[in-house]
Amino acid sequence: MAVREAAAGLSGPGRDEEAALLFENAHYRHDSRWLLPVSPRCCLACALELLPEPGVSLVRKKHVLSGFRDALMKHASLVVQLVAQDQRVCIHFVSMLFGLLCNVEDGSITDLCIEVLIQLTTQLKLEQTIHCLLDECHKELCSMPSMRGSLATLTLLGKLVDAVPALADKLVMEHGDLMEHLLRGLVYPNEGVQASVCYLYGKLYSSPVAAEMLLGHFREKLCPLFLSTMDGAQTKELQINCLGLLKQLLKYDLFVSMLMNKSALVESAESVEGPPGETPLPLVLKKAGIESVVRSLQGNLRMNNTELHKQGLLLFAEILTRQPEEIKLFTSSAMCRDAGRALREAVSSPVLEVAAEALKAISAFLRKDHQSALPVLYKELQGLVKAMLSRCADLSQTPLNWRPLGHASNRNSERAILRRGKFLLNTLEGFRNACRLAMEFQREPSAQENPFTAPSAEKEDTLEAFSEFLLSACDSLCIPMVMRYWEQATHPAVMEVFLSVLHSLFVIVPHMKEKFSKKLAASSFIRLALELKARFCSGLSHSALNQVCSSFLYYMCISLFSAPEKTGPPSQEELCAVSELLQHGLPQISSRGPESLALLSDRQYVEEAARQRQYCILLLFYLAYIHEDRFVSKTKLFMAVQSFLLSLQDQGERPPLVVFRASIYLLAICQDKDDALDEAVVGAIRKFLEDTPDLHRVYTHHPLLLRLFLLHPELMRRFGHRVLELWFSWEESSYEELDGVPSAGQPTLPASVAALFHIFRSSPSILLILLDLICSSPMDIARKVLIVLKTFLRRNEDVQVGGLIRGHFLMILQHLLVEHGSSPSGASGNLPLLLNLLSLVQLRNESEQELDSMAMKLLHQVSKLCGTCSPADSDILQPSFNFLYCSLHQTTLGSQRRAAAVLLSSTALIELLEKMLALTWAEEGSPRTGLLCSAWLLTASFSAQQHKGSLQVHQTLSVELDQVLKALSVPKKKAALLSAAILRFLRTALQQNFSSALVALRPSGAQSPPAPEDTVLAPLGTSQVLSLVIGLQNLLVQKDPLLSHACVGCLEALLDYVHARSPDVALHVACQPWNRFLMFTLLEAGENSFLKPEILRLMTLFVRFRSSSILSQEVGHVLQGAASTDLSTLPGSTLQALHGFFLQVQSMGLLTDHSMAQTLQASLESLSPRASLAQPPLQDMLCLGEVSVSLSHIRD
Repeated sequence: MAVREAAAGLSGPGRDEEAALLFENAHYRHDSRWLLPVSPRCCLACALELLPEPGVSLVRKKHVLSGFRDALMKHASLVVQLVAQDQRVCIHFVSMLFGLLCNVEDGSITDLCIEVLIQLTTQLKLEQTIHCLLDECHKELCSMPSMRGSLATLTLLGKLVDAVPALADKLVMEHGDLMEHLLRGLVYPNEGVQASVCYLYGKLYSSPVAAEMLLGHFREKLCPLFLSTMDGAQTKELQINCLGLLKQLLKYDLFVSMLMNKSALVESAESVEGPPGETPLPLVLKKAGIESVVRSLQGNLRMNNTELHKQGLLLFAEILTRQPEEIKLFTSSAMCRDAGRALREAVSSPVLEVAAEALKAISAFLRKDHQSALPVLYKELQGLVKAMLSRCADLSQTPLNWRPLGHASNRNSERAILRRGKFLLNTLEGFRNACRLAMEFQREPSAQENPFTAPSAEKEDTLEAFSEFLLSACDSLCIPMVMRYWEQATHPAVMEVFLSVLHSLFVIVPHMKEKFSKKLAASSFIRLALELKARFCSGLSHSALNQVCSSFLYYMCISLFSAPEKTGPPSQEELCAVSELLQHGLPQISSRGPESLALLSDRQYVEEAARQRQYCILLLFYLAYIHEDRFVSKTKLFMAVQSFLLSLQDQGERPPLVVFRASIYLLAICQDKDDALDEAVVGAIRKFLEDTPDLHRVYTHHPLLLRLFLLHPELMRRFGHRVLELWFSWEESSYEELDGVPSAGQPTLPASVAALFHIFRSSPSILLILLDLICSSPMDIARKVLIVLKTFLRRNEDVQVGGLIRGHFLMILQHLLVEHGSSPSGASGNLPLLLNLLSLVQLRNESEQELDSMAMKLLHQVSKLCGTCSPADSDILQPSFNFLYCSLHQTTLGSQRRAAAVLLSSTALIELLEKMLALTWAEEGSPRTGLLCSAWLLTASFSAQQHKGSLQVHQTLSVELDQVLKALSVPKKKAALLSAAILRFLRTALQQNFSSALVALRPSGAQSPPAPEDTVLAPLGTSQVLSLVIGLQNLLVQKDPLLSHACVGCLEALLDYVHARSPDVALHVACQPWNRFLMFTLLEAGENSFLKPEILRLMTLFVRFRSSSILSQEVGHVLQGAASTDLSTLPGSTLQALHGFFLQVQSMGLLTDHSMAQTLQASLESLSPRASLAQPPLQDMLCLGEVSVSLSHIRD
């Protein structure tokens, strides 16, 4: 009644599902204590009646079992209470479930029965229940005539022992005869049954006690069957369960030894009976058991038994090789480290056979699934790979004893070469696996980051370090070994693996692939790959080698094209074009060099497929020649490329731009000096170039390509400007080192610059293109061009191009002035560079050269340009002032007069100079010192020329005299040249008695009336004269040669000016005691320092004014020094100054000693002809820093 009420109480959405759990025909009779009080409402009594009932459908039974399993999972304690109420009911329920398990063939019901039985057994923890279940299993297996229906029982036993590990010992001790039935299952031809048996064995051998009891069983019966089962395993389930058993066996050294011995015996037998490599060795190992194998291998290697070493390595290699990828063999880095070190020891063995077996094991070991335990010990892997390569290198370097042909020793040597080839092949396969490992790890973030690595090992234990090591090892060990072997023997398999290694390195170290590719190309690897293809890959033979060679060439060529030597990277479009050409063409090429040249030279109609091969061959020759691998004759290649271009023209075809680039580069490289391009070829090149969007698409940076364009007038006129622009864009020579260094002191020119200069000398009109480049190119390119032109002009003074350049520059300057009016300085950022070049051309002109009409026009245009500038435009004004100054001082007297008249007519220029001179003493906004120097020198030159020629003045120029004197009394630091320039200006004013029509020297601000004694010296005062003299003395003490000349010249002019107006003041100035101290200071400059022209002129001045600074003692020193000096070695300025000094001493009667007077007379007689014939210095005009200075202008 209670059961009925409980059943009636079922309601809600799950009513139908829960009702299905009850056996409606019998449930009303069952006591409520067998009903689970919570959902799902299972009734144990119903289950006991329903499940064995043959009339109930399997679907219904499955539903009941599923509901009972769910109840066990959700309410384990309630279900256990329900079942454990009556021991007899519990045993009956377990027996009934086992019967259902054995009698139902539905796999899903079987699985549910096993799951419920295992859960019940583990939850109930009743020994009687477990014994019942074991007995049932035992009876079932013993009663079976065959193992056909044993799968469910075996599976249940395995999972039961897994759930209750203590059952392993009980099962072996109390049901030992079951082992015979397990052996029957192992040989039964069903891998499901075999997998269940292996699973159960694995659980039994997991117990040390059970394993010990089963030792004999394993040795005598199980071992061979197990090895055979593993060898033939096909399904993953059987492989994995074999792994589980082997894992447990390998925990015990005794079992490991049995396995190794048994494997060795079987291998020995089958090496006679069966094909090599088919030995019944273990398929795989699971994680934990590998330590025993490694430990055993390490122990074997310590024994003096070569055969044992070989067999141990053989077994280890097989285990590593056959391990399924999804099953990880090594669970920790420490295990990997121990295995790697054992292999490193083995491969270093002096016994070649042992090292060879170690190589195979290393190849298998270098697999991603074996190296996936973190952190990856990259440094250990490096050591292993290095040991492998070093062992092979040692073998390859062992000398061979060659004897006369047919000698027995030769046959031994041939066999030795074969052994070396096989050893090398195995080594390369191991290295290839290491490369593959690195590539696979690149796709694994955890392997790249390599967590858990010690901080101190971060730089070494990284994938990047390992990858770079592989590249370095290939470079230093692999490549030399293979090339050494290639010289002795031909082994296609070796080369196939070798090239696949090289191919993989492009991927492994992407940031080094360009450098690696260039090194390979420079080491003739393009030639090597083509030779391999020609030798082995004609027709369909060695298709794998052909594929590897083609892939290697493809990746190397793409890498070389992606990073050309000195030009920018190609566009994606260009790379795609190259990629397509190589992909289609490389597999089809198997011709030798002469055959390839013949194909290129074919002038008959060329089919599309042959044309594609031509394109591919040209690209290969192009890259090979770029990297100095010239494996075909230059002369023949030169002719073949010309024929190829003419063939294209004949058929009206346009080659891909990259192919055309290769063609003209090869023509340029292969053309001898005496070989001229056929006019038809030049025409074809011109036509192809005119159809090219931009020359940079077909440009390769090489001086010979530049020569090809510039020495063929048809190409130079049309493309010279652009090709020179490209040249300077990509030229990397250090031009800054060439700039500003005199030709005599320059080192040897870089080869590229020397080649460029040779082209310039062959065709000077190219310099006009360079001038245009300076004007129109970006600043960095224009500066390079300027430096090259300046250096060329300095080093090639015999090349007369001044008129050519000046005329072209005049046109440019006129255009700028017309187009941009009053602000040409903003028209071209490169105008200062052009002016720099113009000033250089003027600087290298010979002195006393008449100025022609073009020079006068240039003077006018440059002065006009200056007039449009402000003092801040120093980049334009500095070279312009230099040009104007040089033009005035490097010509004849008549030209000087005409040039000065032209320049003085520019009122804007005179106004600019006035502003700039006033800025000399401005505290802020002052131009660069060099520009101020040029302004003072120009003003002094203009004033001198105007005064001398009485030239018309259109604009006067005012200067504050007080500021000039102050600037000389308190000069700026590190401004010797500026002081010299101001001194030259003041000297000019003194020589003109301050009466210049151009320059007006005025006082600063309001001045008090001069004292009566100062009136005669006006506009100077006595105090100003004395202050100026002190300033000059201070400047002289600096001992700067140019400044000293300027000081002495100014002092001469000052004393002349003062003496003409007040002789007493002049004598007073000359006789100051400070002058003698000054002389002592100057004469202490070194031996024969008094033979310097500026000192001699100063001494002459003091003698002239009877200064006590110069006594007969000093005259005697000069006489003595002159007598002991080879006068022919003295420069003309020194000879003239010495002659003037002696004349002054003689005329003043300074010497009273007769012998000294005679010596003086003799010296004068010796000096007179020399002084009159003294030549001016070879180079009067100098460029000091950025300022052009005439020595004679400062000195004379």
